[in-house]
Amino acid sequence: MSSLDVARAELALAVLYLNKAETRDKICRSIQYGSRFLGNGEQGTAQNVEKSVGLARKVFRLFKFINDLHALISPSAPGTPIPLILLGKSKNALLSTFLFLDQFVWLGRSGIYKNKERTELIGRISLFCWLGSSICSTLVEIGEIGRLSISMKKLGKELKNTNKYKNEQYKSKVQESNERSLAFVKAALDIVVAVGLLQLAPKKVTPRVSGAVGFVSSLISCYQLLPSPQKAETT
Repeated sequence: MSSLDVARAELALAVLYLNKAETRDKICRSIQYGSRFLGNGEQGTAQNVEKSVGLARKVFRLFKFINDLHALISPSAPGTPIPLILLGKSKNALLSTFLFLDQFVWLGRSGIYKNKERTELIGRISLFCWLGSSICSTLVEIGEIGRLSISMKKLGKELKNTNKYKNEQYKSKVQESNERSLAFVKAALDIVVAVGLLQLAPKKVTPRVSGAVGFVSSLISCYQLLPSPQKAETT
């Protein structure tokens, strides 16, 4: 493959990545929380950037609540335990509610809706919904990682006389376990961010702490959205 073909493939991957509204949202999120870390809640340029980018992000999320509403009413994967199903549906319901209420927060902070006190109340309720959905996500990932660990041990025993890392099914389970472990870390970090935004522990989770944690969480989200090279070649 020539250097031109390599450059073309890399650019195709970048185009595919940046064409997603979700990707642009998460890039803006990293800027928002990076500014929060630098500003530490104090007035200045960093805080202005945080507020302006945070408001701009809300436009990317208009009607996004439909995604989780669809997931809420969709059937779960066969064989999923009832507790994990309930946690998953609770996460979808809470996240959908957060995104729905967030639209009214955008209307208030952009000046279309004039009742400032009610806007702040709706914003706080929406953040509690996000906190709840992050807690549910964390518990779901713990449960799924546990299920995968059990199935991997069982499959490992069946493949004890062979190299299990060459088995496609085992490699697929390892990859899924890694992805779920990363999703668990992200959900746990989002809990800290939500606690910081709600000021539930202001002495421990300061604006600088929530900014740093939110920035790391955003980078994980950006990584999770990376398309595979195969998709870029197809495009």
